[in-house]
Amino acid sequence: MFMRLLYSSSSTTMRQNYGLKRNEIEKILKIKGEDAFYSFIERVNLVTGRYFQVIYDDKRDRAVVLMRVPAREAKSTLNKESLAILLYMFYQQEVLSHEFTLLDQLIADFGHENYNATRKMVANIKPLESIGAVEKYDISATEEAYKLTTIGVHMFSDSFLRRTLEFSQERQLSKEEVLKFFKRYNLYLKEDEL
Repeated sequence: MFMRLLYSSSSTTMRQNYGLKRNEIEKILKIKGEDAFYSFIERVNLVTGRYFQVIYDDKRDRAVVLMRVPAREAKSTLNKESLAILLYMFYQQEVLSHEFTLLDQLIADFGHENYNATRKMVANIKPLESIGAVEKYDISATEEAYKLTTIGVHMFSDSFLRRTLEFSQERQLSKEEVLKFFKRYNLYLKEDEL
């Protein structure tokens, strides 16, 4: 089951249909109910937590496997511009609770003075789309916007967020302060607990 879930999690292979639907997993495992499903995810994460993380995207109704990689290897997946855009979108959507991020806003904040800024920005967003971290968000025909997916929300570890925040604040912070700032506790609460 895990190998099937792992294979289906490749956004490059499966395009926009990456991950397995919840009912498919329940059918394969012959389980029913929310408790059994989340118990499966929790058990898989306990066993493979050092190398993989299974997450459930309730908006898309799909379970996805994320691979944990060291920072050195992550550099070959995303360039620094794409990573900066992802972190900016994460801050806007998870901390400030914006529903989406406009392309015009990204251009204004990251490089409006550059020649071909729009083309360069879109080129740096493409890798984020290809790994399933962001997706286009329809707001109007004249404006282009992007929204983080569940994969994009879970890409940053707590230690990465801590280092990022400590660097920007120029002082050491406790893990609780960092989690509170990034509203990380909300990621692990079920909807009925919010």
